[in-house]
Amino acid sequence: MENGISIYPGLDNTLEENLQLIETAARYGIHRLFTSLHIPETDTTALKREFGLLLQAAHRHDMEIISDVSPAMLPLLGLKEFNPTALRMLGITTLRLDDGFSWQEIAELTRRYPELRIQLNASTTTRSVLQHLREANADFSRIEALHNFYPRRGTGISEEALVHANIRLHHFGIRVSAFVPSQEGRRRSPLRDGLPTLEDHRDVSTDFSARHLVALGCDAVFLADALPAEQEIAALASLRNDGVTLKARLLTKNTAEQQLLQHSFTARLDEARDAIRAQESRTFLKESGNRILPDHTCKRPVGAITIDNENYGRYMGELQIIRQAQPEDPRTNVAAQLMPEDLQLMPYITPGRKFSFQFPEQTDII
Repeated sequence: MENGISIYPGLDNTLEENLQLIETAARYGIHRLFTSLHIPETDTTALKREFGLLLQAAHRHDMEIISDVSPAMLPLLGLKEFNPTALRMLGITTLRLDDGFSWQEIAELTRRYPELRIQLNASTTTRSVLQHLREANADFSRIEALHNFYPRRGTGISEEALVHANIRLHHFGIRVSAFVPSQEGRRRSPLRDGLPTLEDHRDVSTDFSARHLVALGCDAVFLADALPAEQEIAALASLRNDGVTLKARLLTKNTAEQQLLQHSFTARLDEARDAIRAQESRTFLKESGNRILPDHTCKRPVGAITIDNENYGRYMGELQIIRQAQPEDPRTNVAAQLMPEDLQLMPYITPGRKFSFQFPEQTDII
């Protein structure tokens, strides 16, 4: 996934902290950097002094530089007027256009400056604007979208609003990103209250928030706060975009079951009432040549991850996530249990949707 970090030169972090953030992100394979240069609280003297050094550090790691574009930022960069070529020469590779640009201007930018990527505001771009861009022959291969973040508590958008925006943008072939806050490094002035896109994420772990955004159809995730903990960067780096990723506690010591649990699965189209059924699990088991012996055949609470054993005949290897609690069955092993927080992600595993598991407490499993 093309996930990213955020840096705000001239604000709260020191130059050394920002440079270290770039180094840490690059070490985890994160190669996108978002910055905003028109925050009122910015120390413009420090920004002018540090911005070039930060861009140089980012370019050493082949990072894409995404910057908000507005008339207010131009003097800070030594520009008298909006000049895409000059911005590209400064090292900015993606322009995030917000207020002040018409659809005609956006369409022209995509055609005249192929070396630049254009990023729309995913939270405010309407279907009408997208339709106008299509009619104006905008190059949609150069366009993506990024939702806003919201510093003031209570102003983040709802899940419903985000999903509707994502569907609208995906209809036009536009990839969509959104922000998650840090719970460890909330230093950005003036409020220091986190920078989420979704209000629901303001006080939720970065790891869960990021996986939730992917479950909601986001194609990439940015850490909005500029001094996250290393484990938060690591969580972003481990994101998968092939469906819903669920964290679980491993209960089985059976090698065949552990191997099976490492696969990515598809929820069956004929949706069961009481469980999410994996479409491919029996085939995966057959291809491995393994057998599932009876083990840990206990009660199956909501969120239990079960695998049918050899006593179930041709159903051996059937993997399910339990939706409705079920009694013990000697034919079915309980191999793992979803983490309590991750029960919230089960509804997003709709028929035909991919899903997979992570087992954070058992990093050495096969």
